[in-house]
Amino acid sequence: MKPTLSQICSLESPFEKDIEDYAAGQCQTIELWLTKLETYLQHHSYDDLDRLLEEQGVATPVASFQGGLLTSQGEARRVAWELFQKRLEMCRRVGVEVMVVACDTTLPFSQQDLNRTRASLRQAAEKAAEQEMLLALEFQAQAAFGNNLQTAAALVEEAAHPALGLCLDVFHFHVGPSKLADLAYLGKENLFHVQLSDLADTPRETATDQHRILPGDGDLPLAPVLEHLRSIQYERCVSIELMNPQIGRLPALQFGEISMTALRKKLGLTEK
Repeated sequence: MKPTLSQICSLESPFEKDIEDYAAGQCQTIELWLTKLETYLQHHSYDDLDRLLEEQGVATPVASFQGGLLTSQGEARRVAWELFQKRLEMCRRVGVEVMVVACDTTLPFSQQDLNRTRASLRQAAEKAAEQEMLLALEFQAQAAFGNNLQTAAALVEEAAHPALGLCLDVFHFHVGPSKLADLAYLGKENLFHVQLSDLADTPRETATDQHRILPGDGDLPLAPVLEHLRSIQYERCVSIELMNPQIGRLPALQFGEISMTALRKKLGLTEK
């Protein structure tokens, strides 16, 4: 497993500062936040980015996240899919292997929406394959459909495309209707990305992204999840993904050092 930090944890920090400060905290693998990457490339070239990553010894194998693909219609769908295509091309150029796609379905949700979701996933996977990339579908606890691991796994299986797999976000796994037994749906062949966080003293019914804290600082049952990842010999990225505004105000250097220590401890890795 590759210990990874998501740039969303430091949204107030400039893109290049994330890279430099996370690298200083011994983070060698970063989950790019797509809007930050796009902002950076408005004022820098791809060559500038290549130099930055090479100088810091950092890889960027995963990027988050793309929404609006599954059930959107009309102009909204056209805009979302045009953006998706541009992002695929951008991500391939910077070395991203996996893009996270949100299962952001909304109410009302009909059989037609389900059919559209299935077709959209297949189409998105085909687009990703053209760029030699993979897509990781992230089930979301608040979604109208696909709010749990079992259903998300079924959608991926139905699509039957090698470029489409799953993203396991432990926060959504806990606060939604998923069960620990659902981990059986995850295998090395269909799990493309994992995002870790924790939660403390907050009922799942009222928990929001802003309540996310560092893994190990709360009371989520992370041990069974990590045990399952080891049992399937999962080798891809395990990233810390937090949207907590208090944590987000920490300097990227301080956050990088603290979070990498917490993540390595959880993954059972020796400190470097």
